[in-house]
Amino acid sequence: MRPGSTARKAITPAALRTRLASLLIGVVALLLGACAASDRQPSPTSGIPRDLLLQARPIGAGARFRPPVSGPVVGPCRRALGPRDGVHVELFAANRVVLVAAGIGARPPWAFSSGRISRARCYGDVVTLEPTGVVLVRSGLRPTLSELFRAWGQLLSGSRLASFTAPAGTRVAVFVDGRRWRGPPGSVPLARHSEIVLEVGPYVPPHASYTFPPGA
Repeated sequence: MRPGSTARKAITPAALRTRLASLLIGVVALLLGACAASDRQPSPTSGIPRDLLLQARPIGAGARFRPPVSGPVVGPCRRALGPRDGVHVELFAANRVVLVAAGIGARPPWAFSSGRISRARCYGDVVTLEPTGVVLVRSGLRPTLSELFRAWGQLLSGSRLASFTAPAGTRVAVFVDGRRWRGPPGSVPLARHSEIVLEVGPYVPPHASYTFPPGA
């Protein structure tokens, strides 16, 4: 051995096997950690506030949850839609959403654009152009829910909500801007940018407001 050189210790087969085993364990640990991290991806609803998740319900299946328009046009039927105030109406029955039909207060024939009624023969005081629950009220008027349901052709009372009947010992629950309405359901005014929720069956936490599209 030359001066200044460092002696190298020979590696026995047993020591080599030990080192390889340690290296293999480390690689496996890294792979498992990566897999665990990938399994902890955020769920699709992880960014939605809890109160909104509690309010969410699917649309009910069947015709009862999609009542058609069968009522008359309320008020003068004018060719131009004219200035309108937006109101949002939500219906829940049997813990499911009941769709507010498009075409309430709009006399056919209808023309559609992107799923929305873009033209009708004429328009009454209370109109829906799409099944989103947005009700367009002729500016300057203050109709009530009873007029909306009459134009829709659906029942509304303390015990009836469209084709649904309140369970025994209960009544149709009504909320306006998140607060309980104590009067008859039909007496609720369709005031500009109101959020109106009607429920039959299990309690659904009502929304207190709605983001209206521009111009509504």
